[in-house]
Amino acid sequence: MLQIHHHPQTCEQLLEAYRVNKEPATGVKLRFEGVDGRDVYNITAAFPDSGASVLAGRVEARDTEFSCVKFFRQKDGRWQVDEALPELDWQDPFYTFIGEELILGGVCVIEDADNPGQIVSWETVFYRGANIAVLQPLLVGPSHMKDIRLVQLADGAIGVFTRPQGKKGGRGKIGFFKAASLEAITQEAIAGAPLLEGMFMDEEWGGANEAHLLANGLIGVLGHIAWFDEAGNRHYYAMTFALNPDTLARTTLKLVAERADFPDGPAKRSDLQDVIFSGGLIRQGNGKAELYVGASDAEAYVISIPDPLLEYEGMHSELE
Repeated sequence: MLQIHHHPQTCEQLLEAYRVNKEPATGVKLRFEGVDGRDVYNITAAFPDSGASVLAGRVEARDTEFSCVKFFRQKDGRWQVDEALPELDWQDPFYTFIGEELILGGVCVIEDADNPGQIVSWETVFYRGANIAVLQPLLVGPSHMKDIRLVQLADGAIGVFTRPQGKKGGRGKIGFFKAASLEAITQEAIAGAPLLEGMFMDEEWGGANEAHLLANGLIGVLGHIAWFDEAGNRHYYAMTFALNPDTLARTTLKLVAERADFPDGPAKRSDLQDVIFSGGLIRQGNGKAELYVGASDAEAYVISIPDPLLEYEGMHSELE
């Protein structure tokens, strides 16, 4: 199982293995207030901000892809907009902590100057600060690249996951490099990161959504893998793998959730019904983890699953 050079498995093979082993569980829908009837999806997991828990989510009307990111706090079983925190012109927020500092990011879409409403490009943006209220710009990723993620490593360096598309990455493959500091993470370094080979079939794609430093120094990655069927419908699954940041040896992929694990609900478009977005994973310390997901580009859920990163924490010698 633990070799560097893998033959990629198809989504269907991974799904078959997942369904054989999965424990029955049903996700719980998150309910949001203060969004004027708009959808909230592609959320982060809840995270601490100034001593209290907050969740960031993509807020969007059903008939558009122009969205904003708002911050929510839980009250009486619902997530309410925190009006004191900024609204950001982003899609698909994510966070990490580097040292004591919050790093918050998302995707900015760029409109055609001559045809407003037509998206011609997008880029991943990063902000930094002691908390959400005082964030300052840090970095803008290369044009047309989503799923750039950072993680502080055991030696103090920063692991950077990338996801080029096109000539280098096809429909989307994961790259990785180590940076000595936040300042060393440049567009050129991101664009030049080597790919983790053998992860995806060329007609399929995937990306990293969240990276966790494990107790043994490996990185546990929550990501997604996806494919198109013959009718053009998209199928997205939540997956994990572990990576040795020094050697790039890694485990094979495993699925940890699919859309069928959550209640039926609306989809933004008919081709998005079988889609979940891996938002974030909160490890509970009791063998379980809470997985936060967006679903069908219309809703958000949380589900309790066996902690998928636990098996990686006994592995360091096997991934050298």
